[in-house]
Amino acid sequence: MIEAGAPPRQMRSLILRGIGWKVVSGGFMQISGMVVAITLARLLRPHDFGLAGMVLVATSLVIVFSDLALGAALVQRKDLTEEDRSTAFWTTTAAGALFTAVGIAVSGPVAAFYGVHQVQPLFAVFSLSFVISSLGATQRALLIREMNFRSLELRMMLGSLIAGAVGITAAARGYGAWAIIAQQLTISKVSTTLLWIVSPWRPRFMYSRASLKKLGGFSGNVFGQRLLYQVTRNADAVLIGRFLGPAAVGAYSIAYTVMLVPLSRLTGPAMEVMAPALSRLQDDPRRVGEMWMRANRLIATISIPALLGLIVVTEEFVHVVLGDRWRASVPVLRILAWVGILQATQNLNEDVLMALDRTRRMLGFMVLWSCSNLVAFVVGLRWGIVGVAAAFAIAGTLLAPVSLVLTGRTAYVRVRDFAANLAGVVQAAVLMAVAVLLAKIGLVSAGVPPTERLLLLIPLGIAVYVPLAVWRLPDVVAELRRLRPAPAAEY
Repeated sequence: MIEAGAPPRQMRSLILRGIGWKVVSGGFMQISGMVVAITLARLLRPHDFGLAGMVLVATSLVIVFSDLALGAALVQRKDLTEEDRSTAFWTTTAAGALFTAVGIAVSGPVAAFYGVHQVQPLFAVFSLSFVISSLGATQRALLIREMNFRSLELRMMLGSLIAGAVGITAAARGYGAWAIIAQQLTISKVSTTLLWIVSPWRPRFMYSRASLKKLGGFSGNVFGQRLLYQVTRNADAVLIGRFLGPAAVGAYSIAYTVMLVPLSRLTGPAMEVMAPALSRLQDDPRRVGEMWMRANRLIATISIPALLGLIVVTEEFVHVVLGDRWRASVPVLRILAWVGILQATQNLNEDVLMALDRTRRMLGFMVLWSCSNLVAFVVGLRWGIVGVAAAFAIAGTLLAPVSLVLTGRTAYVRVRDFAANLAGVVQAAVLMAVAVLLAKIGLVSAGVPPTERLLLLIPLGIAVYVPLAVWRLPDVVAELRRLRPAPAAEY
């Protein structure tokens, strides 16, 4: 058990251990995830991706409904009883079974909404993910609370490997959109099975309304925030599928996947490690603010140059990695890369607000974010998938400062301090992007083919950025050195 008053060295050790496992897992998941996504893009048609994309908008709802945000409450609470744990388990299991039944029941109307009858069986089968995921949600939350990331990450790596093999095999055998559905169901099944194997906790036959009320007081706002976020995040794909068709969804979805997969492999693990750590410091908001700033800068050091570089070499990347059939994704991917930069610097805000029990403030911002983005998606539809992506980027740019101010006030961090914290990263990344752009212009003028251009530009970007980062980010270099297990250092 991690106590709220854990000494700094103990907390640092737990965080570093978690980061270490996240780095190993993140590298594995990054490579395997991209290999699977690219292989599926090669084996499947945009129409197949579009059909699966119409169904997989429910993936985010599985995340929300699998534990009704009770897992977040289990992580955040200072003290837990056995009644709290078992009550959370039976509540989430019942909810998972209910939502599976609802998913099967509404699969017909969902297909009618899209006007594509093939969606019905895909959606009905995928709905099994609700109950499968709910069966392991409490165990997962308890492992996160204990910061037992070794077990969590080994589970994720094995599940990803098995699911990727299932998806690729199904696609190679001509199962079309079913290959992606099979991949997602396999992830849920393997993940839940392994959670029961690695977690020593087992639910007891007890249920407490008092425990549910105590946990629900925190989780209610978190659930509302997550539900709004996931619904809004998938609203663009739903609207595109309804009004522009499966091929348009496929082109938009593959661009979103290429942008989101690397980002989620970086910020997602960081959020998981930081959530329990920050919760243990909930009585010291200034220290929470310091950790937030340092974690944000480390994430930005990797994500900002990577996404700026992607903006420069988008055409080459799509041509070489995805193939010419995905040319329609080029402008969408370039725009969404900017969205990725915004998200990379904002994703930890939620953990700060939850750790300091400001969930009502978090929910209020999410209402504003959801309404703004829904309006933007509807307006952007007039110009197709590029218009939707552009509207998404504009809305995100306008709302990012609002989120920053709300979080900064909670953790006693000023906006100018936040900006100064990232200034060196931005400077080094922009200089790198300019260097790569100038080199690209020269290579295009010289008639160098896209494949050769990509193979030259990526190493150039790395070679330019690393010394710039060492020059402009001495604090980050020192931070990375501190990640080594030095007994005298304190986090």
